Order: sequence, then C-alpha cells, then structure tokens
Amino acid sequence: MDPFIRKLERRDDLSEVEREALRALPARLREVRAGRNVVGYAARVQVSCLLISGICGRFSALASGARQYTEISVPGDFVDLHGFVMKHLDHGVHAFSNSTVLDVPHEALKTVTERYPHLTRMLWLETVIDAAVHRQWLLALGRQNGPARLAHLICELYLRLEVVGLASDMRMDLPLTQQELGEVLGFSVVHANRTLQALRRRDLITWRDQKVEILDWARLAQLAEFDPTYLRLQKEPI
Repeated sequence: MDPFIRKLERRDDLSEVEREALRALPARLREVRAGRNVVGYAARVQVSCLLISGICGRFSALASGARQYTEISVPGDFVDLHGFVMKHLDHGVHAFSNSTVLDVPHEALKTVTERYPHLTRMLWLETVIDAAVHRQWLLALGRQNGPARLAHLICELYLRLEVVGLASDMRMDLPLTQQELGEVLGFSVVHANRTLQALRRRDLITWRDQKVEILDWARLAQLAEFDPTYLRLQKEPI
C-alpha cells in the first residue's frame, strides 16, 4: 500500500488511522506476466487491482482485435477502482511488463468508504483524475501531431512516476515495445519509430533499452503544451 499512500499524501494529508485502515485492507497478491491481461476485457469484477510494480495499460478494443489505450497505470495506481461501482467493465487492462498487483475485494472498499469519509473523498478523487487523464489523451489523439503527442505522454509519465519515487533526475524506466507505443499513441509501428526519432533529433530525449532520459524539460513541455494541473499533484484539503 505504501506507493498508493505516498501518492494520496501528495494531494492531501492522511491521519495515521487512515493509513492503517488502508494497510489493513484484506488483499491477495498476484503476479502478472508481461503480455497478459491484469483485468480481462469487459469483465465483471468483484475486486479492484492496485498496481504494486510494473507498467500496465487500460484499453478498449474492436472486434478485429485492434486496441486503443486510454491510460497507462504506474505503481500506486488502482487500475480499475471505478469497477467498485461499475461492476461490469467496458475495457481491459494489459500488463506491458511483469507486474505485481493487490486484488482488494469490493466489500473491503465498501467498509472503508462507510467508516472513513475522508478516504472516500480521496478514492473519489482518484477516479476523477483518471477521467482527467482520459480527456487529455483524447485531446492529444485528436488534435496534436505525433511529436507533441509523444512529448505529452513522456511528461505525464515522468511526473506520475516521480510521485511514487520511480523517476528522478529526468530519468525513468518505460518498458514499452514500439508496437505498444504505437497502440498507446494511435500510430503504426513505423510511425511510432519515426516520431521517437523526431524527438531524438531535436535533442529532447534519449530512449535506450526501455530507459528514457529527458534532456530538455522546458522544450519538451512546450512542444507538448503540457500543463500538469489535471494530475492534481498539489496538496489541497478535500
């Protein structure tokens, strides 16, 4: 629970009682291999999955099998917290890397939300931020060119990984294949490669062996028109 608690406390203070309530949630630890689904497509769910390690992607799909990713999840994220109230999902969650998740029963989440109103609001905020990420991705997909779209993705993921202590000094691990990167950005593999090379030629990033280094944050953020407000990283009582 510690990455999740660390992320929540970036946004508002938690009491020790609230921290212990989260740590005491009954949960089952599960390992998911890269290339497998963490949550099945259009599944009915009775647990919500908290990502402990690895990188996952939420996706929708056509009958042909073509996928469009709508968000990337990093450690400290509930990949399907909205399943607590939706029950029947309209998407799936794919593991880009070997991942570890905690399956938290909805009955346990129900108990927490009934006993701790502040935690209820914090969990609600998590789903609100998910929706904000979707809106940003939709805007990028519809209105930004390839280099700007990739720049926005890199800026977002760097800040989200930094919050949970998995990125620093403008460096992060991003275990995506070029095919997966293309599916995230809505590109073919060839276009994804060309877009990546475009950022390299501008001396904005390096990307080798799934390790990304941002060489010029200011120029990268300017290209992306990146405003991190939607990630709600400031501490503000709710």
